[in-house]
Parts: sequence; C-alpha cells; structure tokens
Amino acid sequence: MTAYLPAQVTQGQKPKLPAPFETKAAGNGPNKEKPPAGFLPKVSAGFQVSVYASGFKRPRWLTVAPNGDIFLADTTGSGQIIVLRSGKDTSAAPEREVFVDGMNRPFGIAFHDDYVYVGNMNELVRFKYDPKTSKRLGEKEHLVDLPSGGHDTRSVAFSPDGKHVFIAVGSNSNINTGEPAIRAAVTICDLDGKNARLYATGLRNPVGLAIEPVTGKLWTSVNERDDLGDDLPPDYFTSLKDGGFYGWPYSYIGDNVDPRVKQEHPELVKRAIVPDVLLGAHVAPLQFTFYTGKQFPESYWGGAFVAEHGSWNRASRSGYQVAFVAFKDGKPSADPVPFLTGMVPDPSQKDVLGRPVGVTVAPDGALLVSDDGAGVVYRVSTTK
Repeated sequence: MTAYLPAQVTQGQKPKLPAPFETKAAGNGPNKEKPPAGFLPKVSAGFQVSVYASGFKRPRWLTVAPNGDIFLADTTGSGQIIVLRSGKDTSAAPEREVFVDGMNRPFGIAFHDDYVYVGNMNELVRFKYDPKTSKRLGEKEHLVDLPSGGHDTRSVAFSPDGKHVFIAVGSNSNINTGEPAIRAAVTICDLDGKNARLYATGLRNPVGLAIEPVTGKLWTSVNERDDLGDDLPPDYFTSLKDGGFYGWPYSYIGDNVDPRVKQEHPELVKRAIVPDVLLGAHVAPLQFTFYTGKQFPESYWGGAFVAEHGSWNRASRSGYQVAFVAFKDGKPSADPVPFLTGMVPDPSQKDVLGRPVGVTVAPDGALLVSDDGAGVVYRVSTTK
C-alpha cells in the first residue's frame, strides 16, 4: 500500500510536502500479522511467488554467502543465524542448519574472506568460518560496542575495496536531542573494529545498508520520525556521502524544520541533504537489495527491491510490500512502484497478512523475501 504523498525520485530537489500536523497522528499498529494457511502475496505480472522456507520465529535479514548458501537472522528467542541450502535450484525446499545461536537480536550479516560479520543489538561481532561449507570454526570475536535498546537493528556492509566495515545504528527515540553520536548514524571502521569514525549522520533509523555495484556508493533505507501526520515525513532510500548530514532530529527531507525540536544547530540544518528516493510516509523500509541476477527481465537489472515493513503511525495503512526502484548507470531512474503486495486486504482494518523485512537475490536470480509476520521466506521467480 502506498502513502498519499507519492513515492518519488527527488533528483536532489526538495519536494513539496504537507504541513506538519495537517492530519492528526494515528496510533494504528496491526493486530494480527500472520496469514492463514495457503496464503501467498500478489506479485507483478510475469512473476510467481511460492514459500521457499517456513517455520521461523522472526525471520529478518537475508543474504547470500559466497558459496551460494542463504544466511538468515531469526531474531526471537535464542537469536539464531540459520543457513539455508538448496543448491542451484532454489525452488526446492532447502536444508537448514543453525550457524550460531544465543545471539542478542542479530540482524545484519556480511561476509569478508573467511569471516562472517554479524550486527548484534549491542555489538559488532565476527566468526571464523569455512567459506566452502558455511561451517562456523570458532566462537564470536567482539569488535565494536554498540548501544542497546531503541531502534535495535544493526546493519553491516563492507567498503568496495574490502578494507573497511560500515555499521548502521538507529536512534533511541523519536526526536530527542543529545543522543550518543553513534546513534542515528552510519559508522565506518577497520575490519578489526578499530579506528571507528562517523561516516554519515542525521539518519533517524538507517536499516538497510548496501553498496550499489555500479558506482560503489553506500546506500541506506531510513525510517523517519513519527507523529507529524499521516503523510509526513516520507521514509526514504538514499545514497550516503562521507560527512553528510541528513536532518535528524532538527529537520527532515533537507532543511524542513521539525517544529517540536529545539533548533540547537542551524548550521547542520542548512546543509541537510535531500535523500535520493522518497518511499512514502511511515512505510518502514527495512532491507533492500540491488538486483544482480539475470532471471528477471532487463528492466529490473541493477534496480533496487526495498522491503517495506508497514505503518503503525498512519490512519490508513501504507507499506506492507516490496517496492521496486529502477536504476540506470547506478542511479535511480524511475519512481518506486509496488512489486510484491497483497498483505493488506483492507487498509482500514486491523489485520494484515504479513510484514516484509529482508530481501536478497538467490544464486539462480530469484528474489527471496523474509516476512516476520508470517514467519516465512518467499521466493519470487519469473513464470515459465
């Protein structure tokens, strides 16, 4: 479901936004999130969707290991990283094994040589592993302390040269000032966690994190602030500049000042960057992936699939889908469009039929989507 304010590519220009409090803030979280047996989401023409794997507690981040295995963070209970393996044909039900459990709300997963890096809520860690078999070879190695609580996703990505690691940490609040500098920011450090510094700031809750493969630029998806109205401000998907400031908590979508926040740093607001792609208000974008496969039509090649977890702060539901943003030459070339939908049968009602979280491209070019409401991973492929 899309928000009233159109999802759009900004080309760096300030969009026309509603006034603050134009509509009353709504507390409208979903009641039930689990679909009935046999449910499948809807997908764009020319595609089909199936259940790839099921029975998870809270499946979140998805990523593909260098050997083609699928790593999944299941964050409820013991906090597991699970390996899914189905060989070249990801239409077959995968084998599964636990890579590690007893983690603290694990989320981001990334691979570098013979290490698996994981973003726990309270720390960045890594594990020695065998890249051929995906077997863990030792206990966790602590790299960086991270603050617990608040927005609890901790995403991880590597610089194109493989020499540094990026870590995304969200704020502890809606609009509070004075939070630790590592919050509402992306940090960069050495592979061993040393020499950490802020890379980009003013990002209320940066969740997705990945390198765009053509330009080598770092991108993130951001959950913006709440309680300014149904259509304000838009959540967004954007490239990041080293040293860039993106507004939070003082402003949003450039220099649009939040009237609730004491303006302690007007110099920051003056240089606040307008994000590249607006996704609609309160859609809650989580993981995204750039399509590097060949199975889908060429119009999808290089584009981004963005999982939208769905709104709670809007009278009529928005999000609850996977959106697609076409790219050309490493830059967004068309406004976002719905791709995987059908999880909101009635936007005015409390019940939904799932909440997308993770997206990744399988070795055969299919798209895998984790859903922590349904407890499943879906597989989207082209029709035969």
